[in-house]
Amino acid sequence: MRWKSRLEGLRSGAELRFPFLSELTSRLLSANLLDSGTRLAAQAFLGSVPLLFAFAAFAPTGVRDQLRDSLRAMFGLSGASDQELQQVLYGTADDGLRETTGIVGVLVTLVSATSLSRAMARVCERAWLLPKAGTRIAAWRWVVWLLVMVLVLVLQGPIRDGFGAGPLVGTPLFFLVSTGVWLWTQHLLLANRVTWSALLPGALLAGAATSVLGLTARVYIPPALDRAMGEYGSLGLVLVVLSWLIAVCASVAFAVTIGAVLAEEPPLNRYVRTPGSGPPPASPGRPNPGRPGDPVGRG
Repeated sequence: MRWKSRLEGLRSGAELRFPFLSELTSRLLSANLLDSGTRLAAQAFLGSVPLLFAFAAFAPTGVRDQLRDSLRAMFGLSGASDQELQQVLYGTADDGLRETTGIVGVLVTLVSATSLSRAMARVCERAWLLPKAGTRIAAWRWVVWLLVMVLVLVLQGPIRDGFGAGPLVGTPLFFLVSTGVWLWTQHLLLANRVTWSALLPGALLAGAATSVLGLTARVYIPPALDRAMGEYGSLGLVLVVLSWLIAVCASVAFAVTIGAVLAEEPPLNRYVRTPGSGPPPASPGRPNPGRPGDPVGRG
């Protein structure tokens, strides 16, 4: 019993010294982030496969080449896994598939893939304890977010290479781009209900997490793919990629939630406006930047 009392004392002392710990623990448990990350990864995988086939059928050869190079740069693909990628991107780009798929089929695929956008929006809303945005307000945001993420995926190769300058430039550039993407993602999918400054801590954490995972992917994925494909064939590729997506999506879910708590708790809440809070206090000798009643996140 003595160790229990000691643990309780340590917990109480930590909460008094770092008030955000109590709120952070509560938020992490209530949001069920591991489950959210797994669902997000499943939606990412299920949505990316038909999009990849549609992309291969309609995208120009140069764009497909760029996507291939970006996926190679992300995962260090070679051998059998690279052949599978080549088959998807180039073995299906014929007139027959275009006629079978059609523009209507591509649109249906795109709308279906917005399930990933909706899942990402829900992660952001749970992090900030916000209700779902109305479909009329959010629907176009789901499509725009998905299209921009496809563009970011296509540009992964040049970004990681620093647009020709090498990894010493590419690594910090990748972090900056990742931070910007997650900052914009939260702002867009939360329908402007949270200010940019309040979203920055979560964006920085998500950018750092995805940068680290992006660097380790080239070390972990190639041997894991070789081993899994040797044992399970093409199914091994699915298992490895899905496990990596779960790690990425869970990291983003944790980062966004932790960032929301950090923005709402001292000392950061003195400098940013968050949902349910008033404007930040004015600095001495400077006017207050906001007025009570101003809409949150509309600036």
